[in-house]
Amino acid sequence: MTLKATLMDAPAVGRALKRISFEIIEKNRGTADLCIVGIRRRGACIARELQKNIASIEGIEVPAGELDITFYRDDLTVKMTDPALNKTDIPFDITDKTVILTDDEVFTGRTVRAAIDAVFSLGRPKAIRFAVLIDRGHRELPIKPDYVGKNVPTSLSEIVKVTFPEYDGCAPSVLLYAKD
Repeated sequence: MTLKATLMDAPAVGRALKRISFEIIEKNRGTADLCIVGIRRRGACIARELQKNIASIEGIEVPAGELDITFYRDDLTVKMTDPALNKTDIPFDITDKTVILTDDEVFTGRTVRAAIDAVFSLGRPKAIRFAVLIDRGHRELPIKPDYVGKNVPTSLSEIVKVTFPEYDGCAPSVLLYAKD
């Protein structure tokens, strides 16, 4: 892979997540019955950042958790012969809550479809909203994020990589690569 561009550096990622936090509060008319669920792995990083931002804005810590979607994927048998199950960590009831589902990027829409199935296996939320740092297009399913950090039209020969310190050992960023 060849690096083509840095689409967002750490300050830009921070600004986008701060803006999304304000949008969530505004659209929800506050934080009542709100919770945030991040799709493992980098969606969980985004969930934690949104939780921190909302706490600094509203003075209330909204519950946040992490969701493993491994066994809800429609490509499970194609992509993985021996899938590793990661832990879902949602230590609160999602029933009758507005769930903000978070991920680092949306591409075909299949990951978020699997996440929605996984959320419904845990309870019946009042609503599910989708927040994503990068929307790169190329949807295969009728899924549209409610909150977007940045829209980045890409070609199918490009790869978007979102980095976070917890998983990548570097500052948050969004990088665009060309497949070699």
